[in-house]
Amino acid sequence: MNPSKYHRTPTPELVDRQWPNRQLTQAPIWVSVDLRDGNQALANPMTVEQKLALWEQLVAMGFKTIEVGFPSASQPEYEFTRRLIEEKRIPDDVTIQVLVQAREHLIERTYEALRGVKKAVIHVYNTTSVVQRENVFEKSKDEIKAMAVQGAKWVQEYAAKADQTHPGSEWVFQYSPESFSQTETDYAVEVCEAVMAVWNPTPDNPCILNLPATVESTSPNRFADQVEYFIRHLSNRESAIISVHTHNDRGCAVAAAELALLAGADRVEGTLLGNGERTGNMDIVTLAMNLYSEGIDPKLDLAHPDQWITVVESVTQIKTHPRHPWVGEVVYTAYSGSHQDAIRKCLLKQQENAPWNVAYLPIDPKDLGRDYEAIIRVNSQSGKAGSAFVLAQEYGLNLPKWVQLDFAPIAQNLAEKQGGVVSHKDLYMAFSEHYSLDQAVIQLNHYQLDRVNGQEQLSIEIDGELWKGHGNGTLSALCDAWQQRTGEAIDVLDYSEHAVHLIDQPTLPNSGKEAKAIAYVYLQSQQRKAVGVAMAEDSVSAMILALLKGLQA
Repeated sequence: MNPSKYHRTPTPELVDRQWPNRQLTQAPIWVSVDLRDGNQALANPMTVEQKLALWEQLVAMGFKTIEVGFPSASQPEYEFTRRLIEEKRIPDDVTIQVLVQAREHLIERTYEALRGVKKAVIHVYNTTSVVQRENVFEKSKDEIKAMAVQGAKWVQEYAAKADQTHPGSEWVFQYSPESFSQTETDYAVEVCEAVMAVWNPTPDNPCILNLPATVESTSPNRFADQVEYFIRHLSNRESAIISVHTHNDRGCAVAAAELALLAGADRVEGTLLGNGERTGNMDIVTLAMNLYSEGIDPKLDLAHPDQWITVVESVTQIKTHPRHPWVGEVVYTAYSGSHQDAIRKCLLKQQENAPWNVAYLPIDPKDLGRDYEAIIRVNSQSGKAGSAFVLAQEYGLNLPKWVQLDFAPIAQNLAEKQGGVVSHKDLYMAFSEHYSLDQAVIQLNHYQLDRVNGQEQLSIEIDGELWKGHGNGTLSALCDAWQQRTGEAIDVLDYSEHAVHLIDQPTLPNSGKEAKAIAYVYLQSQQRKAVGVAMAEDSVSAMILALLKGLQA
């Protein structure tokens, strides 16, 4: 590798930049270019039917401006535009946008495709960057600016002709100095002002100036400097909507767009999930969710990603990365034991109407239709908290910490043997087997409790034998009975019980049983410590069985 081959892209000096001190308070004007830029980047471009399916999805998600294609470039693009208009598929509050180069015959064909449209953005462009001027077009700055001015005139002239033959359409003009990111910013201002001089926009009837990072060639902060410099030096700023269109060559398209909004941009063009040429376009979903995570309404309906991701994957034939920001399959999943423990504890404390404040989860996964059961998954990296969370979520088992510690090695061993994520069914099977929940290891035939002189008197029949003991409570009375029979003194260190109900599932232990209580007992003697767990139809029976299981462990 030879770094000396490359040089820094010049950007304006902006010592008094304002954007770092600003905060975003509202969503930008969103423009989806999935049907044009996204389609252009596919190995197998979408068919008209596929484009219609994606169109319907984009409308359903709330996009109000959608770039539908380059109708002068190919017949499918032309036909798709015509179908949207002729089949009246464009809602009254949605505007279509079409792209066209600053060439007369292409502009004429574009207006033909738009016959009868209610409202459309005509997006005309020509390249302005140094490398394109010098190496591709071999034209001077004045010649390139003349191309832009001539394109603006053709757009205006053919709009007037269209109004004569098919009146009633509303036209919005948009100009892009292509490769703005690699264009001298002063020159970009000069070209755009020359285009505005043709169109004569007003605050009530503005044009759109779109500033593309066609190739991302600077860091996001320097792109923000370019945008702020452009805006501050643009005459008649109030008559232009400033748009940005960033690409992801340096992996910073979202950051560049977000900082460009701080720099004064009003509008953002991008694609769902970032599909686009080379490394992709700006990911609208990521930027919109970034805003949402800070309490800003994104003005898009992203609540059901599994629905619209299916459509996007179907028409693009591109799978969504499982760790795609915000909507990937495992982005709300924790494998690390310490992360699992923190999430579990925070979720227990999170109040329903309180501000969201959960470690490792910047938003509530339920806002995107994700269930908490998928948040924590148990593998060899998980600790006690992961197993406890899964058993609590799936089976309603609220394990005390000392049970979590006792069961953690069992879950760890299971994960290591399986070599991956342990299913909640396998985890429960291991728990049930370890604590003999589904085995009649002890037959509790009968018990009787009486209160005599302030103490519990316990009479209990176990495996056909009668035991008797007394104490301050049921457990101490049973410990007394055990000591009388074996000579071993037992102390109960901790105890917990709660109601539980196992739903009938034929693949699970205890299938068909209507267990109403589960008890956990932690005991010790001079020789040992043990944990007993038992389910029964009542809490006292569960308590007795749990202690007996611990005694026989």
